[in-house]
Amino acid sequence: MTKNITNPTKSLKIPQFIIISCKICAFISTKLVTSYAAKLFTTPIKHKVPKRELEMDIKSIQNKIYIPKIDKSVVTYKYGESDRKILLVHGWSGRGTQLFKIADELLKLGYSTISFDAPAHGKSKGKTTIMSDFIASILEIEKQYGPFEVAIGHSLGGMSVLNAIKDGLQVNKAVIIGSGDIVQDILDDFTAKLRLKQEISERLRNLFEEKYQVKMDDFSAYKAAQKIQIPVLVIHDKDDPEVPVKAGIHIHEQLKNGILYITEGLGHRKILGNQNVIKKILEFI
Repeated sequence: MTKNITNPTKSLKIPQFIIISCKICAFISTKLVTSYAAKLFTTPIKHKVPKRELEMDIKSIQNKIYIPKIDKSVVTYKYGESDRKILLVHGWSGRGTQLFKIADELLKLGYSTISFDAPAHGKSKGKTTIMSDFIASILEIEKQYGPFEVAIGHSLGGMSVLNAIKDGLQVNKAVIIGSGDIVQDILDDFTAKLRLKQEISERLRNLFEEKYQVKMDDFSAYKAAQKIQIPVLVIHDKDDPEVPVKAGIHIHEQLKNGILYITEGLGHRKILGNQNVIKKILEFI
């Protein structure tokens, strides 16, 4: 297990004005607060590219590509010149350069990486998005940039990678880091952070299922894992405040060819830059 003397395990706090807004909406009507929660759930926060990611941002060849299935466009990043390509998929409110430390080490090994800003993230346009947009983007990017030897996904990106493999993404291996698992658990956690009743979580699920004509549980990572034959490395931190470690353990249990690597003290994001984690990924690849 790896340890880190910093304390990255503090969960991101929901701003107080949003919690108050939810309470006001809930007081007015259940339908209103459900709609408001749905809007919050599907709206990522766009962060400015931090200095540590600027080198990858500057050195990447960036293009905008159209994803016909969802009628949206995404910005892609080709980092390196090798024909041996690895796909990198960021998580919610992330960016295509977020896995830069992993990308840098892959370049040293003779790979190039392809990553992207998911819809409504980074330099890609839009205000709202859902996981199916991530999956559709991955599958279209494979058509235009593939084949990929490996796919690496963080958080929602991990769930999306597993679902994309289930839906036809052809890779030899996959790595998922801090991946979510059961969609209902994610909805429950989200509504709890908003200090809303459990009933709203169930209403949220019903709203999304009616709007998108899908069963939300079909996107749960463990279900995709059950159908995957290739080797998958599951990395999760014991102290992850955003996605409980039980998610990674449960996903691993469903895989036919999985390896589980549990870290300690790295939280949800610092895990991406930890040298022991990167070493484990490189050894796996």
